[in-house]
Amino acid sequence: MVGSGPPFALGAPIGSTAITLVILNPASGRGKGKKLRPRVERGLRDAGIEFDLVETTGPGHAVTLGRDAAAAGVARVLCVGGDGTLHETANGLLQGPPAADGATGPALGVIPIGTGNDFAKLLGVFKLPPEAAAARMAGASERLFDVGRVINEYFTNSLGIGFDAEVVRQADKLPGLRGLAVYVVAVYKTFVIFRAPVLEVVSPAHRETGAMMMLECSIGVSAGGGFYLTPHADPSDGLLDVCLIRKVGLLKFLRYVPLVLSGTHGDIKEVAMFSTESLTIRSPEGPLLLHLDGELRAPEGREIEVTLAPKRLRVLVGAGGGKKA
Repeated sequence: MVGSGPPFALGAPIGSTAITLVILNPASGRGKGKKLRPRVERGLRDAGIEFDLVETTGPGHAVTLGRDAAAAGVARVLCVGGDGTLHETANGLLQGPPAADGATGPALGVIPIGTGNDFAKLLGVFKLPPEAAAARMAGASERLFDVGRVINEYFTNSLGIGFDAEVVRQADKLPGLRGLAVYVVAVYKTFVIFRAPVLEVVSPAHRETGAMMMLECSIGVSAGGGFYLTPHADPSDGLLDVCLIRKVGLLKFLRYVPLVLSGTHGDIKEVAMFSTESLTIRSPEGPLLLHLDGELRAPEGREIEVTLAPKRLRVLVGAGGGKKA
């Protein structure tokens, strides 16, 4: 049968006969998820996708659904939401039993309706309406992506410390805006309160200590809805791409923002960019605040170890996936 099955409650078993489990976050995109559900279902049916659909009920639900889907042997999981929903789902899948090649059993895809949708760029569905995204996912091919790991949690796209993490905090306070505008406004609001933290960064490729505006450690090419801090990142190359921006004055940083939006900031003297398999970050003067795929985290202690799990996440990549959008 092509269509949606009965809703699943938190922790309920997922039917293993479902070829595709669709996890829809009704709160994604400032409430767009709930409004767009009929279009999502219609697009999936038109694309010939046999599916069961479940709406998330709150934080952490997508983790449970992803873990249950992996245990039940579901072939594909489609996230209808933003990077946060995808982050939770991926963490659930990665907790499940791996396939013979070491990657997640189910392949993960996305119909993007979130605020930033940075991971959607890697899957070739960025800015597509639900019907077109469903059609592209129906014809997508499977690839294996790397994932990062820190404080016992995976990230699929990016980890950010400093200005970037504070931007996420400020963006959460802007319910009236959508899309890239949320992050652009949050960038300028952050200047009012931000103080560059002193960070010690240690890796086989680069070592540095000093006051830093931000540090981004990425699998993907962009973060924050369109800031191309690591524009040359390859999600399957077995490396973390790092962009470090040293402390600069307000006016100079404002001049740099358009360069970061276009990914042309690599030659600025206050910028260091490198690739590595692992990274240690210490904050000698205060607690750490970071984001993982746009989700804020405040780890205990003042040191974190960032590692890479190569080719652990099976994904569905449509035409154009992995290219700058």
